[in-house]
Amino acid sequence: MKGFDLAAIRQRIDMIDGEILGLLNQRMELALRAKRFKKSITDEEREREVFKFVRSFSHNTLTPQFSERLYREIIEESKRIQERDLKIIGFQGEHGAFSEVASLQYDPSLVPVACKEFYQVFYEVETGLLDYGIVPVENSLEGAVTQVNDLLIETKLKIVGEINIPIHHALLTLPDVEYRDLKVVYSHPQALAQCREFILRHKLEARPYYDTAGAAKMLARERPEACGVIASRLCADLYRLEVIKESIEDHPSNMTRFIVLSKHQEVEEGDKCSIIFSVKHEAGALFSVLRLFSEANINLTRIESRPTRNNLGSYIFFSDFEGSDKDPKVKEVLKKIRENTITCKFLGCYKSHKEADR
Repeated sequence: MKGFDLAAIRQRIDMIDGEILGLLNQRMELALRAKRFKKSITDEEREREVFKFVRSFSHNTLTPQFSERLYREIIEESKRIQERDLKIIGFQGEHGAFSEVASLQYDPSLVPVACKEFYQVFYEVETGLLDYGIVPVENSLEGAVTQVNDLLIETKLKIVGEINIPIHHALLTLPDVEYRDLKVVYSHPQALAQCREFILRHKLEARPYYDTAGAAKMLARERPEACGVIASRLCADLYRLEVIKESIEDHPSNMTRFIVLSKHQEVEEGDKCSIIFSVKHEAGALFSVLRLFSEANINLTRIESRPTRNNLGSYIFFSDFEGSDKDPKVKEVLKKIRENTITCKFLGCYKSHKEADR
């Protein structure tokens, strides 16, 4: 802060208010998680512990009486949220990440919860800490998300949905920053690569960051001078940043496909299936599997290979195809695939993608 005039003080207050609301949101997310371990929503002993803690940490102008009144409201709101039958969906990254954008467009009734790593998303769905997980599986420019595909090989989770969303990047800055003063832009390496022409054209220094939304969060907290970030439009709302320019990506057709994971297959009948399989390392082995789809007139929408970790030259194949696992024709093909492969894992049948508005 350059000075303590009224405008600067109010700007600082606004930043602190944003952080307080962000932390309150995190607290409510944790309250939803805690519900899964509680026998009842009201826990009077725990509430007494909280009030004792906040009173003891009230100093200077923050009186113990005020802190307790504030936390009584927070606890009551936590209990109101726990009483509702809200479902939680985990995504990798900070709030504002494109995975969160995808989750909100897939089902706005789900509560998005941030996870640090893809592995955490899978693990917490498997252990019941999350109802669903949403992860990117492929991008129209960058191809398959290899870490997610590797986790799909190992998991017992089911794919219960998908959504394709256009990836539109925005240049964000702190409020009142002049565009011509910008010298540096932070973002995830993939986002920087996807906006390379824009960055070069405007003579900006690109600096990689672990996450697009993480870069926005850092900018709002640390407030480095002459810096901007490339992130989603949602990040501007979450972190009180200004949108300088939208859709700065080099390729407007940039799309990412996200899949939704659950411990249980959905009851609703789907129209798209996903499998993972491996075949013998011999001539015609893969063709014999693909021919089964052709002979049954089943349309393959994806075929992707990943090397196995235990044998050089050996591959595992990911395949998506149109059809329902309740269709006798699909059932017969799946039966024949199992007979013609070394391993075959059915990942799930689900409704084909809901394409988001461009």
